[in-house]
Amino acid sequence: MALKARGKETLAAYLFLSPNLIGFMIFTFLPVFVSLFLSFYKWDIFNPPEFVGIRNFINLLGFHSENGRFMANDQRFWQCLWNTVFLMFSIPLCMMASLGLAIALNRKIKGESVFRTLFFLPSICPGVAVAILWLWIFNPDFGMLNNIIYWIGKFLGFVIPGPLWLNSPGWAKPSLMLMNFWLSIGGFNMILYLAALQGIPKDFYEAAEIDGANGWQKFWAITWPQISPTTFFIFIMSIINGFQGGFMQAYVMTGGGPGLATTTIEYYVFNNLFTWQNVGYAASIAWFLFIVIFAVSLVNWRYGGKLVHY
Repeated sequence: MALKARGKETLAAYLFLSPNLIGFMIFTFLPVFVSLFLSFYKWDIFNPPEFVGIRNFINLLGFHSENGRFMANDQRFWQCLWNTVFLMFSIPLCMMASLGLAIALNRKIKGESVFRTLFFLPSICPGVAVAILWLWIFNPDFGMLNNIIYWIGKFLGFVIPGPLWLNSPGWAKPSLMLMNFWLSIGGFNMILYLAALQGIPKDFYEAAEIDGANGWQKFWAITWPQISPTTFFIFIMSIINGFQGGFMQAYVMTGGGPGLATTTIEYYVFNNLFTWQNVGYAASIAWFLFIVIFAVSLVNWRYGGKLVHY
């Protein structure tokens, strides 16, 4: 009787799990499997797929000799990869700013809830609305940034020409990094740090104060080790999001330009799939990106985990 009852409970559990399991198989596992299958084909949607083996990956990652020089088979791909990595250089600065803001908002001050809400607001704004807002801010003719630079120059007694921001190949990537910094400092990273800070027992700080520790010593000996799991989690997720990011900015703000200055890997996949109908090639790029993210995450877990205090 007991075995029968247990079998019924197990069956009921599987029945309750089945909707999610079926959804996962249809909408996640199946598309992933199909994309792997397509990465070995040349397909423009309108004609039958043609099996090409690993040619897509050779075209993507291979090099050839041209006039005595080694040239990448797909130079645009390497440019897009560099753009993606360049934009990720702002991750440490964003994390430090989020931590600093969380420490400031963790203090008992009047209106702390209002400040927390105000700093979190950009994170819940629609991405397209934020992109349009920053298009105005970066406008070289009437944008807010160049107006501020103009008035600072006027105050100092000389003219400071504002950069072209998104219209300049040299300034386009730093401009997007500035925008990402604004979006990141008060977003989910700040919330995670705030939760981690509030989970530190007050006894630790009281004992440190009795021993005469100053503010920096308390941060380095207590706060930093206690929030290291949160820092590690945020770092891992930021790296993953960094490799997968840049689509919205390129699609709405720059079109990937000027030139290829703001085309990231994600936007390059989009262009190959929907603009140029290179379905197999887009799938091979997506799988290359998956392997890179998987490898980087493994390295982070292998070596970064040693610095975390659990």
